[in-house]
Amino acid sequence: MALICRVLPAFLVVLAALATPSNSHGDGKLTLRCHPDQAATLLQLKKSFSFLRYPNPLESWQDGTDCCLWEGVGCSNSSGRVTALELGGCGSCSQGLDPAIFDLTSLQVLDLSMNNFGPYSLPANGFERLASLTHLNLSYSGFVGQIPTGIGKLANLISLDLSNNYGSCSEDSFCSHVTKTHDFFQTELEVLNFEILVANLSSLRELYLDEVDMSSSRDWCHALAKSLPHLRVLSLSFCGLSGPICPSLSALHSLTMINLEGNFDIPAPFPVLFMDFLNLSVLQLAGTNLQGHMPNFSNTSSLETMMLDVTNFSFGKPGSFSNFKSLQALSLDVDFAFMEHQSSLGIHTSLRHLELTQMDSTKDLGLILSWIGDLQNLASLELRGWNFSWKSFSSVAKLKNLRSLSMYYCSFTKPSLPAIGNLVNLRSLVIHQCELNGPMPSAIGNLADLESLEITDYDFLGPIPSAIGNLRSLKSLEINAHGLLGPIPSSIGNLSSLISLAISTSEFSGPMPPAICNLSNLEVLEMSNSGFSGPIPYAVGLLKKLTSLRLQESSFSGSIPDSIFNLTRLIELDLSFNLLSGKTIFYILIMIT
Repeated sequence: MALICRVLPAFLVVLAALATPSNSHGDGKLTLRCHPDQAATLLQLKKSFSFLRYPNPLESWQDGTDCCLWEGVGCSNSSGRVTALELGGCGSCSQGLDPAIFDLTSLQVLDLSMNNFGPYSLPANGFERLASLTHLNLSYSGFVGQIPTGIGKLANLISLDLSNNYGSCSEDSFCSHVTKTHDFFQTELEVLNFEILVANLSSLRELYLDEVDMSSSRDWCHALAKSLPHLRVLSLSFCGLSGPICPSLSALHSLTMINLEGNFDIPAPFPVLFMDFLNLSVLQLAGTNLQGHMPNFSNTSSLETMMLDVTNFSFGKPGSFSNFKSLQALSLDVDFAFMEHQSSLGIHTSLRHLELTQMDSTKDLGLILSWIGDLQNLASLELRGWNFSWKSFSSVAKLKNLRSLSMYYCSFTKPSLPAIGNLVNLRSLVIHQCELNGPMPSAIGNLADLESLEITDYDFLGPIPSAIGNLRSLKSLEINAHGLLGPIPSSIGNLSSLISLAISTSEFSGPMPPAICNLSNLEVLEMSNSGFSGPIPYAVGLLKKLTSLRLQESSFSGSIPDSIFNLTRLIELDLSFNLLSGKTIFYILIMIT
């Protein structure tokens, strides 16, 4: 499976380094240079990395220069020793973690998140040497196997994030905390004894172990209550937890966030003890099999995010959520038969993010959609499994302040999607595996502020409308849908802000529009597994920012243009399964894990 690591803009890494209090150049003092042994260790670490971005984000790491000024490195002003290594999202790939890192014994902050170190285990020994660590973040980096016991010996840890993503990132996606399909059986990082792991971490404030296998940790709840008295953030989603939520958890009175989503083996009544967490702002319990009577949240007015599966609950009275005056994010897996008796959940206009999954597709959505239409401050809406009619979708179209709309596995009984053109403030639109009766609406051209458009596994009937050329703010366009016919309109050349263009699995015909070669900001171009034909335009060599060019499994013919050699930033090229002739280009770097 191809895995492309998420890349963050370089300036974010620079800002992170500048924000580190111990950074040697934070106060303008350049007199202290880092120790030679520290520089040598960092250079050894750099050798273990390869990168999927241009230019190399560690270009500043050069022998003979002050390592305290290197990208992502922070040093103590008094000793000059390295105290921070913040390489989160820098786009590195490596065959595991080089043990040389454990020679940086003065480290207080270590962030290697959102890189690709998999599928390799964390070193069994070495973490115990980093006794000064206060922040450790190895999340979303592909590690597998057991969490080393040495991490449990880091008594100064304030924040620990080992959230796992190996096997969870889709084949061509960047690894991030965005919405993804969870599959517990793909979890690879595991905790064999949670009680031992946290026994010495009494200073911990934040614990993230999402998607780490904790199915062997039967006494996880008591271990939390016993060992982590100052915990504020608890995130253990999709960990395979079992057993009830123990009453002793109420001792963690500083909790502001609880995320136990997706732990399907916690069949028990709703934990009333959660009502005593006066500072609680995030509560995520969807997919936990909790059931019974839902209490009134009268003491939790600070709650900002709630995710629940309400199909197993009964509510005392309408407006059970009316105390959530600060509620900003809500996710519900709902039985709309319940909603008919709760026409309004008493939710206030503070709501900014809403996710709703329809559990029974035969139910009429009229009541709940009329409620949604009143949430005029809503910025993000995600709908799963909805069965729309013309009337019901028009309620969604009333949300004039909506910035993000995602629809998964929805069906449109009538050609109602043109109403989407009313959402003129949209920045992101995702339509995945939905059923549509009609062509892609030209009204999509009204979304002039749209920056990301993703249409996948969608059965459209007809061509792409020329109005798509109106989306001049668009940076990412992904189309993977059957039923799209005819040539691509030349108006696509108007998308001057486009960085990524991916078109696949469609019935397009005709040549690659020459207008695509006008997209000077394009970094990724994919037109694969489709009916494109004719020569590859010579002008493709003008796309000087391209790092990935994939035109495989189509009907392109003729000679491979020499202009491709002008693409000096190219690290991925695939022209296979076409009718091309000419020079063979060995200029391909494809990361396969």
